[in-house]
Amino acid sequence: MKKLAFATVVFTLAFGIALAQRGFRRGNGGRGFRRGYYEEYRTPREVGQHGGETPTWTNVPGFASDVFTFVRIKRDREPGSHGGSWDTDAPDSDLNLSYRLRQVTSLAVSPDGLFLRLTDEDLTGQPFIYMVEPGSLYLDDEEIAALRKYLLNGGFLWLDDFWGDSEWSNMEQVLKRVFPDRSFVEMPLDHPLYHCVFDIKSKSQIPNVELGTASQSNGGMTWEPYHDGDVRTVHHKAIFDDRGRIMVFVTHNTDNGDGWEWEGDNHYYFENFSEKIAYPLAINVIFYTMTH
Repeated sequence: MKKLAFATVVFTLAFGIALAQRGFRRGNGGRGFRRGYYEEYRTPREVGQHGGETPTWTNVPGFASDVFTFVRIKRDREPGSHGGSWDTDAPDSDLNLSYRLRQVTSLAVSPDGLFLRLTDEDLTGQPFIYMVEPGSLYLDDEEIAALRKYLLNGGFLWLDDFWGDSEWSNMEQVLKRVFPDRSFVEMPLDHPLYHCVFDIKSKSQIPNVELGTASQSNGGMTWEPYHDGDVRTVHHKAIFDDRGRIMVFVTHNTDNGDGWEWEGDNHYYFENFSEKIAYPLAINVIFYTMTH
């Protein structure tokens, strides 16, 4: 699978200054997405944003296939499971992150992104895919086979925004069907992924925007208390191939998607969660993935 030339990434401005250029927006304070609401759409750009519109841009003509594209995977929900649908935080999170990648680095980025099924023939040319709310993850046999082939051929999957023991268990059972002989390993903070662009020294927790805003006055509580098990501890785990390449990266008990989606909901949330945690981690993950 073709990798992009990320080795030339250069910061255009200091991170905080660059982020401040766009200014702040206010969201509508809620999601309310129905299951399958975006199924008919192919790109997040086709869907109206619930906050301020992310700027659009163009890339060099003739090089449409030589840009990074944020690909969100469409999938069904496990009946009776906890967790939301595949389109949680869309389209704002996809478009905001794509904009920030282009703004803060020299990376050429698609302004539109993609919504794809694992069985979509266009998946082959996409080295990076993202799934949200995998606590409700369901894949049929065809999708399991497609995901296994995709990952073994050089693809990378990021699973994000799920909490507690039950949601972890559901996700893990699905991934065991993909790789019965492989298990998740906790990522050590001395791994190069955490130091390739930003120097990340802790696995910090990103709450949803409501909890993040409330954390100013509730003693700093950032975890979702209505899940089972330990939800205070953030886990970054991975599944590696035989050469030590990360195929699957998991961020558990944290919500990076909200950090991108609601980056402009208020200054406190932006400064403490979007700017300090969500964007640095995403940029490091994407940079490391595309160079390894």
